[in-house]
Amino acid sequence: MTPNPSRLDDRDTHSLTVDRARATLLAMLTAVGGRERVFVREALGRVLAEDVISPVDVPAHDNSAMDGWAVRSADLAAVGDTRLKNVGSAFAGRAYEGLVGHGEAVRIMTGAVLPAGVDCVVVDEVARTEGDTVIVPAGQRAEQNTRRAGEDLRVGRPALATGKLLRPAELGIIASLGIAEVSVRRRVRVALFSTGDELCSLGTPLFPGAVYDSNRYTLHGMLARLGCEVIDMGVVTDSPEALEAALRDAVTCADAIVTSGGVSVGEADFTKQVMQKLGQVAFWKIAMKPGRPMAVGRIDPEGANGPGAWLFGLPGNPVAVMVTFYQFARPALLKLMGLDPLPEFPTFPARCVEAIKKGKGRTEFQRGILFQDNGEWCVRPTGHQGSGVLSSMAQADCFIVLEDERGSVAAGEAVQVQLMTGLV
Repeated sequence: MTPNPSRLDDRDTHSLTVDRARATLLAMLTAVGGRERVFVREALGRVLAEDVISPVDVPAHDNSAMDGWAVRSADLAAVGDTRLKNVGSAFAGRAYEGLVGHGEAVRIMTGAVLPAGVDCVVVDEVARTEGDTVIVPAGQRAEQNTRRAGEDLRVGRPALATGKLLRPAELGIIASLGIAEVSVRRRVRVALFSTGDELCSLGTPLFPGAVYDSNRYTLHGMLARLGCEVIDMGVVTDSPEALEAALRDAVTCADAIVTSGGVSVGEADFTKQVMQKLGQVAFWKIAMKPGRPMAVGRIDPEGANGPGAWLFGLPGNPVAVMVTFYQFARPALLKLMGLDPLPEFPTFPARCVEAIKKGKGRTEFQRGILFQDNGEWCVRPTGHQGSGVLSSMAQADCFIVLEDERGSVAAGEAVQVQLMTGLV
C-alpha cells in the first residue's frame, strides 16, 4: 500500500489539516474491480467501466436548427430583399427529395434534413410570403440555423469516457447512439454499523440515558444516494470483542466499512488497538470542527475471506457524522466507485450577515442558509452550531467554511460556502 498509512500517525503527532487528510486518503485509494452490463434505463448513477464509442454520427445528417426557409446563401442580396420561389416542404423524418436550384426556397421544420443545394435557414420571424414567393431580408449568412452531420458526436470516436458518472444527459447521449446496454463498474459495497451501549433501535422504549440510533439512518440515506450497496449491520456494543467481531464480519462482504461512534478520546484506545490488530491506521485526528476524532484505516485481518476493506470510523454526534462523511467518506467512496475526475466541492464566496466566533488552528464547517440581497449572495448561520444539533443540518443549504488560520468573522465579512445541493 502506498503510502503506508500506519506510519502517517507516527510522523504527525498533531491533528492533520482537512486538506492534508483528504489528500492523504485519496492518494491511498484505487477503484474497486468488477463490472457488469446494464440496460440504459438501469444505468443512472452508475460509473462507466469502458468508453462508449459512437457507432454513428450525431446528428446523422445535415439538418435545420429552426423552423423557417431553406435557401442558398449565394442567392441572397447583400442589400435589400431577395424574392425566392417556394418549391416544397421538408419535415423531420420526411425530407425534400429534389435539388434546390437558383432562386428557390423550401419550407423546412426543425430537425428536417437540409435539402441538397442549400446552406442557410432563414427563420420564420424574419421572412414573409406572398403566395408562392418567399421574401428574405438582407443580413442572412451561410450556415446560419443549420446543424451539420457529426457536429455533436463523430462515428468511431468516444462519446463518453471511462469513469464518467451517468446522469440523465449521459443516458440520453447513449440512447441517441442506438446503444441499449453499457458496461459499468459494480456498485461499491459498504458495511454500516453504529457503536454504543446507549443506542436503542426504533420501535423500542428508551431506557434511562438511552437515545435512538439516528446516525445509521442518516448514513444509510447518504450511502444510498451515492449509489452504494449498503449492508446494514445494526448496532455494536462498546467492547473490543464486539467491535473486532463486527469488523471481521464486515470485511468478508464489503469494500468499505462506515461506523459511527467509538472514536472519541474516551473510547479511542480500544478502537485504535482493534484497528491496528486487524489492519492499519491511516490517521485519527483532524483539525476540524465538528468531527475532530475520525478513524481512517484499512481492515485486512490475516485469514480473512476477502480482499480487505477501508474503514471510516466517524464520530458519534449527528452533525459531526454528516460533516465528516461529506468531507472525507464521500470523495473516498467516489474514488472507489471509479469516478474520474473526482468532482470539486462547489464553493464560492458570500457575505456573512452575522458575526461568527472562531479560534485559529482548525477548519470549521458551520451550517448556513444562503439568500440574495440586492443581487448579492449572502449567508447566515442556522443558529446553534452544536455537533449534536441535527436540526441545523435539516435547515441548512450550505456549509460556511472557515479556514484553519482564520479567526472570528465580523458581520459583513466574506466567507467561503459549500453548496449542499447534490450532496444531501
